[in-house]
Amino acid sequence: MSDCSELHVAAGVIRNDRGEILIAKRPAHVHQGDLWEFPGGKLEPGETAREALSREIYEELNLKVIDTSPLIRIRHTYPERRVLLDVWRVDRFDGTPVGMQGQPIRWVSPDDLPRFVFPAANRPIVTAARLPDRYAILDDESGDEAVLRERLYRIVSQGIELIQLRARRLAVHRYEALAEFAEDYCRARGVTLLLNADPEWVSRTSAAGVHLTAERLMRLNGRPLEQDRWVAASCHDLRELRHAERIGVDLAVLAPVLPTPTHPAAKPLGWKRFAELVDQVNLPVFALGGLSPADIEVARWHGAQGVAAIRGFLR
Repeated sequence: MSDCSELHVAAGVIRNDRGEILIAKRPAHVHQGDLWEFPGGKLEPGETAREALSREIYEELNLKVIDTSPLIRIRHTYPERRVLLDVWRVDRFDGTPVGMQGQPIRWVSPDDLPRFVFPAANRPIVTAARLPDRYAILDDESGDEAVLRERLYRIVSQGIELIQLRARRLAVHRYEALAEFAEDYCRARGVTLLLNADPEWVSRTSAAGVHLTAERLMRLNGRPLEQDRWVAASCHDLRELRHAERIGVDLAVLAPVLPTPTHPAAKPLGWKRFAELVDQVNLPVFALGGLSPADIEVARWHGAQGVAAIRGFLR
């Protein structure tokens, strides 16, 4: 018989100085045994998620957690139980990890995480662990290709690793030419480029993935690209977020959070409503609208993966 109560678990995405992430293997005799996981455990009565995380990491790995921030919250229903995973970034810790309960542990490159078998509830965590906290949108109101190229250079020079080529003012043939140039430029520098274009056309390019407009998103009944390519989507409300989750989108952008000069008539969500919406889906979600890198920390504490921006990364 299944347990209808929700099990609240704190888990940590622990990252070392090389950018590798620590994973551990679950014992064979426990729920979801022999699968890999992000270290952590259930909250004890009276504990906060951060307190439980620090205690579990010390007990399991002999590490002292120094600095944490929220990454993602996941709700998942297995046949035998419901689980709430409270997942935190751990970028600073003291000690050398040891499997204190005899469990195998490994440091893994973020892009190698999909090669390991995790419990189903961990899949969005794997995605969130691979994503940065800045998502730049490459666009220009005038549709000037020279300006777009110069902005691309500026964005990449800041170390931004995830870029969407929107460029909505360009004619189709000009967009395609710029996309080909941007793909080569980004690939040579280890930058992930997503194309805001027809998914069928994007599938024939060498781009890392597609970014769906809300209109394109809502016309789809399934994931438009293979699992080894990124699928992102623009969302503005819970209906769009849930549809993105349902068809297997990897990440979403939710907007507008704050007022923006380009969309003065759009009613901003505000941080409180943003957090309420994000907490209802199992997706990494970037906050967009009137934001800059200075807002990353507040975005994280309201459930965001990070911040997306156009002009915010050009200041």
